[in-house]
Amino acid sequence: MSSVIEVQNLMKLFPSKRGLGTRALDGISFEVKRGEIFGLLGPNGAGKSTLVRILTTITRPTSGTARIMGHDVVHSPLEARRHLAVVLQETAVEMLLTVRDNLLIYGHLHHQPSALIRQRMDSVLDRFGLREKQHEKVNDLSVGMRRRLQVAKVFMVDSPVVFLDEATTGMDPLIKRETLTLIREEARRGRTIFLTTQLLDEAEALCHRIIIINQGRIVASGDMEALRSLASRMFRVTLTLAHPTPAVYNTLRAWNPLSLDSEGNSVEMTFKGEESHLLAKMADLSSQCPIVRFEIRGADLEDIFVELLGAK
Repeated sequence: MSSVIEVQNLMKLFPSKRGLGTRALDGISFEVKRGEIFGLLGPNGAGKSTLVRILTTITRPTSGTARIMGHDVVHSPLEARRHLAVVLQETAVEMLLTVRDNLLIYGHLHHQPSALIRQRMDSVLDRFGLREKQHEKVNDLSVGMRRRLQVAKVFMVDSPVVFLDEATTGMDPLIKRETLTLIREEARRGRTIFLTTQLLDEAEALCHRIIIINQGRIVASGDMEALRSLASRMFRVTLTLAHPTPAVYNTLRAWNPLSLDSEGNSVEMTFKGEESHLLAKMADLSSQCPIVRFEIRGADLEDIFVELLGAK
């Protein structure tokens, strides 16, 4: 696969009143291949939105280079934009137009044939649950419905690169599931999806590769297997207990898990170290309270994220 997004030593410095400036991006470099779903993760203020705004030609970098399909986002922004479809955190829809007119205009702005626009619009209205709202003005829709429309617009065009910045925020579960299915289908067709999200389970389910940034720098990158290798041998344990008591929970807390969550008879804990050390402890616990079920599995993306960023 050839690279469709190329970023080299990208830096963005925002001036401040004190004169030192804020370094939103500090020498970031990476590439994204054709047909990848590529995830960008990081805490609030890490530089994610700044990076997306540079790649979509909205903000100019202080230094470094970024190319979309070979076109420099600073020197050839119009050429770069012709290859993009973008969903930003800000709602980018025409508020005084109807849902249907928003889709029509978006298709025409991207120079789609009229027959193809009508065909795609019928599909998009149905798949995003917008059919009943198609003649309503966007200004009269809920925030979640407006978000749905904004994402739907991306599927009216064939741009090879799609930026989705917190795309599923505010969506109900059924439409969100359909949206994730559509994203996977578009990637299989060869479109490149650049995804930022705060929903770690969403990133883990969708992304082929992920970079995690903090304070403007990349702290980890790779597929899930590569990221797990950075998580210092973390693993999760899920227990279903027959009759848990306060004494049982005291015993579990004495095992010093990194995290412990309980709901009903189920307990989920995160540990760092050797799994074998835990087996003897579970044997002792079973004499105190029967264990109906237990499962040990590797760290998920949330565990990795917390470990790498040193969050508490």
